[in-house]
Amino acid sequence: MSDALLKTTRLSAGYGEMPVLRDVSIDIQPAEIVAMVGGNGAGKTTLLRALSRLIPSRGDMSFDGRSIAGATADQVFAMGLVQVPEGRQLFDQMSVEENLRMGAYKRRDMTAIKDDLERVYRLFPALAGRRRQLAGSLSGGEQQMCAMARALMARPRLMMVDEMSLGLAPVVVDLLLETMTQIRSQGVTVLLVEQDVHAALSVADRGYVMETGEIVREGTAKELENDPEVQRAYLGEITVSTVTVVKS
Repeated sequence: MSDALLKTTRLSAGYGEMPVLRDVSIDIQPAEIVAMVGGNGAGKTTLLRALSRLIPSRGDMSFDGRSIAGATADQVFAMGLVQVPEGRQLFDQMSVEENLRMGAYKRRDMTAIKDDLERVYRLFPALAGRRRQLAGSLSGGEQQMCAMARALMARPRLMMVDEMSLGLAPVVVDLLLETMTQIRSQGVTVLLVEQDVHAALSVADRGYVMETGEIVREGTAKELENDPEVQRAYLGEITVSTVTVVKS
């Protein structure tokens, strides 16, 4: 689609001589939540690293109509393409607020930064009372909130969230997914990379299924939820897991 915020065409990437992504073509429209789902080792994180320009790649990539194939990580960050990494990667010995301010390290608009701090505290009220607390002492869910809030402090146009639900209780995941819809309502486009297919599709407008570095399915969230192959490979297994957690 010509008005895509992010578009890749035949994107390939890997590590050294080991290829991971093969001819990945996706597009993300403004103000969408798009899910990129698949099992562990499918290549989802490698895709984000290629988009963030942390690893070299081949093929075409454009952001807001401009090629980013030759851009640096700093350049795409400045354009508004911001990643929330798997594992959160907070500065454990810094306070919550110090971590949030790190997200705005490229900015010089101090009044706006202060306003944005209050905005993310409203989005994540659990962080507001812990702003002076060391990030390393937060719970897993609070750390994920802090990582997402830090990304928002960069004023992203596209926020790429890698394995948000990893290691978190279902009730916390539900809260984060609800917050994600609020983030989208504020004009931020979201690419949600997840192993938890059910969770990702519950908030997404559209989605892609990745296996062994290739896109094997794409469609609206409802189409993917109703796809027999997706149900067989992912949703049935995840539904059983969720029920087991609830019962326990």
